[in-house]
Amino acid sequence: MARVIHVFRQPDRFIAGTVGQPGDRVFYLQAVESARTVSVTIEKQQVVVLAERIGSLLEEVHRRFGAEIPADVPDDLVDADPLQVPVEEEFRVGTMGLGWDAETRAVVIELLAATEGEVDESVVLDDTEEGPDAVRVFLSPTEARAFAERADRVVNAGRKPCPLCAEPLDPAGHVCPRQNGYRRGEED
Repeated sequence: MARVIHVFRQPDRFIAGTVGQPGDRVFYLQAVESARTVSVTIEKQQVVVLAERIGSLLEEVHRRFGAEIPADVPDDLVDADPLQVPVEEEFRVGTMGLGWDAETRAVVIELLAATEGEVDESVVLDDTEEGPDAVRVFLSPTEARAFAERADRVVNAGRKPCPLCAEPLDPAGHVCPRQNGYRRGEED
């Protein structure tokens, strides 16, 4: 079967979002352009890493190429809306790629479907016929900054961390390793 690459050169939206209650959330990345919407499932930690790496990439692009990188996201680019529904998973993200396209002056994010074996790095950010399905999104530096800020908000909107061990607190509390196994609740 041929590889499918969903390319979004000027997306209307590219966001991180969740479905479900804190402690039982499923994380998605969703790209929307005109009438086309593609949603992929992703692990929470992958969202964290992607947001951090985008910040690092923007700093590097500014340092090396002198590109104008916004420190803050303009109010009109702050996207607090939920994921578009219905949310239909295209695939689960395995490998992620991140780069800078100097020609279009855009951050390029590529999300590859999880596979059984190792992914050959040559297929990341490439249009080869072989390899896992992918979503490739081009974002301006401002849009990339907006994506990273929203991703941070989405990740931090879950359960509050325990002040002692930083593990997430369930409404009924949790067995805190710093309390020698005693149950610790949100009120403690």
